Amino acid sequence: MILGCVAASLWAWNQDPSFVAQNLVFSQNNLLAGRVWTLIAALFVHASPLHLFGNMLFLFVFGNTLEKMIGRNYHLFVFFTGGFTAFLLSMLFFSPDTGMLGASAAIFTLAACVMLMKPLKFSWLFLAPQGLVAIIYFVYNAVLVYDPTLIPGLGYDPSVAYIAHIIGFTFGVPFGISWSPQWKKNILITLGLLGIYGAVLIVAVLVLGLSPSGVPLTAP
Repeated sequence: MILGCVAASLWAWNQDPSFVAQNLVFSQNNLLAGRVWTLIAALFVHASPLHLFGNMLFLFVFGNTLEKMIGRNYHLFVFFTGGFTAFLLSMLFFSPDTGMLGASAAIFTLAACVMLMKPLKFSWLFLAPQGLVAIIYFVYNAVLVYDPTLIPGLGYDPSVAYIAHIIGFTFGVPFGISWSPQWKKNILITLGLLGIYGAVLIVAVLVLGLSPSGVPLTAP
């Protein structure tokens, strides 16, 4: 999956932008024009090296964890159905000519499953339990959709389809519940981890004078 995303993105970056916009980017206009293959192509092609690197990092962490628990076939099923659903439902929130690229929404679907199935699985790349990483990024996206000004200095980008991430994550919840007999316990564990993380942030703000982004609140 990762190799496919890398190869597709490297190839797309060397194509004519008009060709990419019509044949590799998912949008309502492309779908209505019969270019249904863009549903798949857009999951693999990414907009930039940074976009690709970030998504592949998360895919490596959550994808590997989930695949070891449910197997390759179910893993691929969750990835693609989550990505397709997020793309399609996101059309309700964007204009017909708005294009979407990348695997992030599908990865959010995987993350929701991991959160409900194995929240304490530690990631050495993120230096945190994967359930905590998943819920932090879900909350972050939800806050930015609600009001982008609530988290100043944390890189709000109007070109990012935050609503698609939320849809992807939400779509993954039923899968996680169906595969985890202890999903209620795992939700409590995740919320407990989030509470601890929030307490640490509050201490950092009150004692160290840092903003949530780690930047001093006042100049020295």
